[in-house]
Amino acid sequence: MTGSADLVIVANRLPVDQVRSATGEVAWQRSPGGLVSALEPVMRQRDGAWIGWPGVAEDEVGSYDPFTEDGLTLVPVGLSGAEIEEFYEGFCNATLWPLYHDVVAPPEFHREWWDAYVRVNRRFADRAAEIAAPGATVWVHDYQLQLVPQMLREMRPDVAIGFFLHIPFPPSELFMQVPWRKEILEGMLGADLVGFQVSGAAANFVRLTRSLVGLRTHRDMVMTQDRRSVRATAYPISIDVQHFEKLAGSESVIARAAQIRRSLGDPERILLGIDRLDYTKGILPRLRAYSELVAEGEFRIGETVFVQVATPSRERVQQYQVLRNQVDQFVGRVNGDLGALGRPAISYLHSSFPQHEMAALYRAADIMVVTPFRDGMNLVAKEYVACRLNDDGALVLSEFAGASEELSRAWLINPYDINGMKSTILAASRADPKDTTRRMKALRRTLRDNDVAQWATNFLTALEEMRQLQ
Repeated sequence: MTGSADLVIVANRLPVDQVRSATGEVAWQRSPGGLVSALEPVMRQRDGAWIGWPGVAEDEVGSYDPFTEDGLTLVPVGLSGAEIEEFYEGFCNATLWPLYHDVVAPPEFHREWWDAYVRVNRRFADRAAEIAAPGATVWVHDYQLQLVPQMLREMRPDVAIGFFLHIPFPPSELFMQVPWRKEILEGMLGADLVGFQVSGAAANFVRLTRSLVGLRTHRDMVMTQDRRSVRATAYPISIDVQHFEKLAGSESVIARAAQIRRSLGDPERILLGIDRLDYTKGILPRLRAYSELVAEGEFRIGETVFVQVATPSRERVQQYQVLRNQVDQFVGRVNGDLGALGRPAISYLHSSFPQHEMAALYRAADIMVVTPFRDGMNLVAKEYVACRLNDDGALVLSEFAGASEELSRAWLINPYDINGMKSTILAASRADPKDTTRRMKALRRTLRDNDVAQWATNFLTALEEMRQLQ
């Protein structure tokens, strides 16, 4: 049986969250995010459907009917409580996530988690096979669903399949640790086009298909055993630049940015970090570098303040609980040692904020400090640049974020080098305004040339070219 959707998006989450009212009624709330903004127009044009988990555990995992929300066809895939624990929190976020992020934390390998991963991927693939129209385009997203392309290929050889990995893809020395390494590569090779954030990740993948699966490769092409050609290349994701520019230029955001500066005591400069509370983000080294600059007298309390927003993340995973305690203790110690009454050295917020508030923070901050140990892209860096409508402000950016390849005019740092980070933050804070403007203009020009709509168009166009090639 085939469905009627000409374009099928398969992602771990639906673009809406299931919420229950006080009376127990189920409603759907739109999730913020650039991916749905990019894909919504093309989904509407091409009779699209989006397959994903609605975000709640089910007692009995059955089949759900598609429903329409705000004109979009959504297809829920259920997960049981055990599957959330073993598939999502386990294999996805305690095995693949740390492994793909340079083993910043040690990955765990459990056969039961892998079994759950296979089972859930099969459920997503089955749903895609049901929903896709004859000859449809199916675009599978991210590390949670790496087996879906090959599973779907076996059931529906008539469809064009694309896969995009939003996080880094590791070098062979790390990937070889995975007991199920060959199965993962073969799963991804079910796609006609495999997209990565940066060219280095694509090269890692091609190299592994040659050495581990024994396939013939030529540049970015892999020849599979069933005589298909699979292209693996970089498509750096972006943001909705116009949306952020419009938001940053709105009267309410401008007023809120001014209010934020006043509430912080009208300091000479504000440094800002905004991250999910994740061990890959390099939050502690960044705060350590700043606190040492304060202790050494390079920055004075009252004249300079660091605002760190840490959005709660995966709070049931032990490594994240440990990190939260470490950050809480470090901020408390620094503010106790270096802060003054009513004037902390670090204003720390462990909370989520709406986009409007984020835009105001971006406008209020003189220096944005983005220091991940490893990041697929890092869209926060791009959001900050989009919100600097006056071509001012400095972006201090880790060279291990995918965004650094495009945003090369930022102040680049190595997050493992505390002294180097300190000197770069100082240089950014003392730079000639003309240099700062030159850098920001170049960053903004790069961003406008490749927004998230262009990213989606580029990927889908390339996928159509691969369909013709096959």
